[in-house]
Amino acid sequence: MANTKTQPSNARRIAAESLSSHLKLTLDALTGSRQRSALIWLGAGLAVVIAATAYGQIRLNAWNKPFYDALARKDLSGFGDQLIVFAIIAGALLLLNVTQTWLANMTKLTLRESLTRDLFLQWLTPHRSFGIAAMGEIGVNPDQRIHADAQHLADLSTDLGVGLLQATLLLISFIGVLWALSTGVTFDIFGTRTAIPGYMVWSALLYASIASFGSWRVGRPLVELGAERYGRESDLRFALMHVNEHIEAIAVCRGENIEENRLHQEFDRLLTVLRRLVTATTNLTWVTAGYGWFTIVAPIIVAAPAYFAGNLTFGGLLMAVGAFTQVQQSLRWFVDNAGVIADWRATLHRVTGFREALLDLDKAIPNARRILFEETGTDLLVLDDLRILSHAGYTTLTESRVEIAPGDHVLIIGERKSGKTRLFQTIAGLWTAGSGVVRTPPAERVLFVPMRAYLPDLSLRSSLSYPLPPTSFPEEAYVAALTRLDLEHFIPWLDRVARWDQELTDVEQQELAFARVLLHKPCFVIIDEALDSLSSHTRQLFFDVLEKELAGTALVHIGGPKSQDRFFRRVLRLTLETGPSVTETPPYPRPDDGPAVGGSLDRSS
Repeated sequence: MANTKTQPSNARRIAAESLSSHLKLTLDALTGSRQRSALIWLGAGLAVVIAATAYGQIRLNAWNKPFYDALARKDLSGFGDQLIVFAIIAGALLLLNVTQTWLANMTKLTLRESLTRDLFLQWLTPHRSFGIAAMGEIGVNPDQRIHADAQHLADLSTDLGVGLLQATLLLISFIGVLWALSTGVTFDIFGTRTAIPGYMVWSALLYASIASFGSWRVGRPLVELGAERYGRESDLRFALMHVNEHIEAIAVCRGENIEENRLHQEFDRLLTVLRRLVTATTNLTWVTAGYGWFTIVAPIIVAAPAYFAGNLTFGGLLMAVGAFTQVQQSLRWFVDNAGVIADWRATLHRVTGFREALLDLDKAIPNARRILFEETGTDLLVLDDLRILSHAGYTTLTESRVEIAPGDHVLIIGERKSGKTRLFQTIAGLWTAGSGVVRTPPAERVLFVPMRAYLPDLSLRSSLSYPLPPTSFPEEAYVAALTRLDLEHFIPWLDRVARWDQELTDVEQQELAFARVLLHKPCFVIIDEALDSLSSHTRQLFFDVLEKELAGTALVHIGGPKSQDRFFRRVLRLTLETGPSVTETPPYPRPDDGPAVGGSLDRSS
C-alpha cells in the first residue's frame, strides 16, 4: 500500500522535472541562436507596450466613475468632457494594441526561425539523422517535429507569454484599486459591525483559485492526449505521402483497396485519440464555461454590499466592477488557457524530446560495445578484428584483419540477412555498435554508393557534384563523365532543376550515381549492392572506367553471391554469429521494449 500511495507524488515529481528539463533545452537552443538579440529586443518592446496598455486600462477604469456620475446627474457638459477624455484614452490604447500585435507576430516568426534552424543543425549534424531513425518512435517523421511542431510551439509560447505578462501587470495594477474601493465597507455579522480590509480582493482571489484548481484537475489528461494526437496526425500524414509517392506502383498492382484500408486504419487510430480529446475538452468546458457565466454577476454581487451601504456611488460601483473584473480575469488566466497550456506542454515535449534524443545519441551505446574509428593520413582502408553487433547477432569477416590499398578491387559476399548493409554503414562511420577498429583515409578521398541512389532536388549538375558545389568541376568534366557511361542524353539537362526521383527510373538514378564516381575520381569507392542493379552493359562500362581512368581507385563492393565477377581480384565473405552463444544486448531495444526506442535495426541485408 505504501508504494501505491507514493506513485502519484512520484508521477508529479517526474512530470515537473520533465517540464523543467524541456524548458532548459528550449532556452539552450534560443540562447545559442543568431536570433537571440532580436528575441531580447522584441521581448523588451512587448513588455513596455503591455505595461503602457495596463496603465491605459487603469485610466479607462478610473474614467468610469466621472462618466457614469455625470450621466446620473444628467450633466451634459461633464458628459461631453468625459467623451473627449475617452477618445484620447481609446486612441492611445488602439495604437498600443496595433503595436502589440505587430511585436507579437514578429516574436512568433523570430522564435520559429530560431527553433527551426536549431533543429536543422542538430538533426543534420553528421550521423545524427541516421542514428535517430533507429531510435523508434522519437525518430519517426522528424519533418513533423521540425516543421509543424516547431511552428505550433513558437505560436503558443508567444501567445501564452504575452497573455501571462499582461495578466500579471493588470493584476498588480488593479489589485490596489480594488483594495482602495474596499476600504470603509463594513458587514453586519450576528449584530456586530465588522470591516474586512480588502474584502473584494480576497473575494477575487478565492473565486479565481477555486476555478483554477478545478481547471487544473479536469484539464490534466489533455497534455498526454495532445502529444498522442500529434503523433497520430504525423503517422497519417506520412502514410498519405507514402501512398502518393508510390501511386503508380499501387495502381498497376491494383492495390488501391489495400492502401485505402491501411489509410482507414491510420485514420481510425487518430479518430480514437480525437474522440478522447473531445471528451476531455468537454469536461474542461463545464468548468471554464460555468466560471465564465457566473463571472457576469460575480463582480456586482461582491461590490453590492458597499453600494447598498452608501460607500459607493453608481459610478463607483461600475468602477469597482471593472476593477474586480480585471483582477479576476488576470487570476483566471490559467482557467482560460488550461487547454492551451496542455497543448503547449504536449508540443514542447515533442520538440525538445526530439532535440534531446539527438543530443543524447552518443550515450545510446556504451563505450564497451562501440567500434573504434580512426581517420589516418594514409591511403589505406583497414578493418581490424571487426565484429558488428545487431539484433540478428554478430557480423564478421572471414579475415580478422583486412587491408585495402588504392587500385585494389575487393568483393565482400554475404548471404541474405548476413549484415551486408550494416557493414557498409559501419565503414561509413554510421553504425558504431560492436567491437574492433575501422581505419579510413581522409573523408574527402572516399566516396560511398548506397543501395538506393540519392539525387537531390537541384540541377542535375548539382546532383552530380553533390556534396561539393557544381563549380568544383569544369564543364568538360560533366560532359566526359556522362558520355563515358553512355549517358550523354542527360547533357542537355545539366542545368535543369527537377524532382529526379520522380522523373527518372531507379536504374537511371543509379547510373547517374556511378557517373558521379567518375566525376569525383575518389581514391576509394565503397558500394552497397548498387552494382547489381546496373545493366550488364553499364556495369561493364564502369569496370572499364576503373581499369583505365580510375586505375588508382580502390573498389569495395558488398553484395550477394551473384555479385561474383572476374573483375574482382580479392573475395571476402561475411558470416553471421547467432544463437545462444551471442549474449550481448543489441545497441537499442526492439520496438516492443517501449514507445521511445527501437526501430529499423533489422533492415540490414
